[in-house]
Amino acid sequence: MTRLRVARLTGTSSKGCLGVTSKDRLAVAVAMRCFAVAALNDFITISKGFLALLVSFSLLTAPVWAAPASSLGTVVYANRAFLGAGHASVGTTVFSGDRLSTDQSGSMQVRAGAARFLLYNASSATFSQEDATPAATLAFGTATFSTANSKAFALHVASAVIRANSDRPTIGQVTVLSPKELFVKSTRGSLSIAVEDDVREIPEGAAYRVVLDTNAADPQGPRGAGTKGYGGPPIKPARSRFVWYAVGVAGAVTVWAVLEALESPDHP
Repeated sequence: MTRLRVARLTGTSSKGCLGVTSKDRLAVAVAMRCFAVAALNDFITISKGFLALLVSFSLLTAPVWAAPASSLGTVVYANRAFLGAGHASVGTTVFSGDRLSTDQSGSMQVRAGAARFLLYNASSATFSQEDATPAATLAFGTATFSTANSKAFALHVASAVIRANSDRPTIGQVTVLSPKELFVKSTRGSLSIAVEDDVREIPEGAAYRVVLDTNAADPQGPRGAGTKGYGGPPIKPARSRFVWYAVGVAGAVTVWAVLEALESPDHP
């Protein structure tokens, strides 16, 4: 009887049909649970790292994506004109760095804030920005600009900078005659022309031929050479960055219809 009882207890206490004890099954279950928890922790850790990487990347690139290109103006008139390598059309936005050009019979006008910029035929200019002021560099040809104040626009030709001299409405015209020579005329208001620290005023109605190379000779003889405005005192040679020669207004290159359009507030 004792042996039967022991055998019966031994037979009922232990193995299932596959010969695996309940302790073994418990151990396997615990191991699988630990593995699952470890795998979940690893997944969470990897996900957090990946998310942190994405956030860092977005913070680095967000300023680049969010910063729009600097819009300086809008084309309001275009006839046989080009913006970069393509044709310009009315309504096209002009950005800093854009190159504007016209063919032999073309013209183009841009509204830039409180200023208008007109590019004549066979001319080329590149727009830029100086702080908050629209500006353009005239490479060749002729351009006219009109402004409502002295900080509305600046026109560069080589080392010279031409802008309105006051906050009253001003219209100025500039023609590039050669890489170091230009023609500047003030149709309305007075202009300021500066080459480094040499700054002079062109009064309303006056026109000057400006030579940036002060060693260049004047083939027509000095007419007002070395003077500031008409009949002004001589400019000190050590300070002069350019020389200028007064030109009769009748010899100026002017298209009056276009100037009237620039002056008119009703013009598009």
